[in-house]
Amino acid sequence: MTDSTQQTPTSAFEKTIDGKQTHLYTLKNKNGVIATFTNYGGRIVSLLVPDKNGKLTDVVLGFESVEGFEKSTEPYYGATIGRYGNRIAKGKFKIDGKEYQSSINNPPNTLHGGKNGYQSVVWDAKQIDSTTLELTYLSKDMEEGFPGNLNVKVIYSLTDNNEFKAVYEATTDKKTVVNLTNHAFFNLNGEGSGNILEHLVQIDADNYVPVDSTLIPTGKIESVKGTPFDFTKPTTIGQRINDNNVQLKDGKGYDHNFVLNKHDINTPIATVIGDKSGIKMEVFTEEPGLQFYSGNFMQAKNAMKRGIKDEFRTSFAMETQHYPDSPNQPQFPSTELKPGQTYKTQSLYKFSVVK
Repeated sequence: MTDSTQQTPTSAFEKTIDGKQTHLYTLKNKNGVIATFTNYGGRIVSLLVPDKNGKLTDVVLGFESVEGFEKSTEPYYGATIGRYGNRIAKGKFKIDGKEYQSSINNPPNTLHGGKNGYQSVVWDAKQIDSTTLELTYLSKDMEEGFPGNLNVKVIYSLTDNNEFKAVYEATTDKKTVVNLTNHAFFNLNGEGSGNILEHLVQIDADNYVPVDSTLIPTGKIESVKGTPFDFTKPTTIGQRINDNNVQLKDGKGYDHNFVLNKHDINTPIATVIGDKSGIKMEVFTEEPGLQFYSGNFMQAKNAMKRGIKDEFRTSFAMETQHYPDSPNQPQFPSTELKPGQTYKTQSLYKFSVVK
């Protein structure tokens, strides 16, 4: 991160939106890793980790002010995503035979909770200590068409193992569907350092979820073997991204859910290495899926923290989650949450270096 970014005044994140106050919060671990967040959209704004030379490098795309996030043509930079991460076909789903309709914001489908998903609300925030931030939000009954008053709590923290950790919890007073995640856009060579095509990726998934032309799952689960989706061995993002493959053409690149092999929170399910920085990111999760997105819809329309535009494929996302369109796909792991139950899941991104 440049000095100019480190000197960004917190006043740039002080604003009243929908009657609620936004702020900037800073977390720092004993190793000097620094993460900043804003409660507008529950976003990670920056994440400074050391590269192979010990230089602090900002590996998350973001803006220098809350207005930057408000005005961005890409609404999800760094955001906490809900009530339902990823797509729901035509925004329709049924619970106990009753049909619900969410707003269509990714025609013809609902994406990431609808037009006014959790990325556009001001969360209640409490900094617990120097390494921990707690965010809470009451998502009201029928907000964006989803039933039930959903009490959501997200705890973001930095561990002394250089892990960016997210713990999600939710309870409801009516049966509903929930799929929470974080939409950090990463570039392990540093924000503004160019495209991510030479990043080396490994994903512990023998299968993935193919989609139709509107990026809704076909309902099948298919093997990655012999396809451009085989990341079981380390492969650069760019190696096969332009292959003559209908899935890549429809997605404009990688924008697919990987069906993770059996794992627990102690086993990394994905690893990414920045080719220039040597920064290695390992992903751990309790979720069954991982949406790998290769920055296909980035259009150089926004100037990020260092003033450099968000050019095509200059970042990637690794969103830990349940599968897209699960409410309409009974063969997928269920995303239903009932009164009396607690939705709880955790994911973390661990940073180290490869010299």
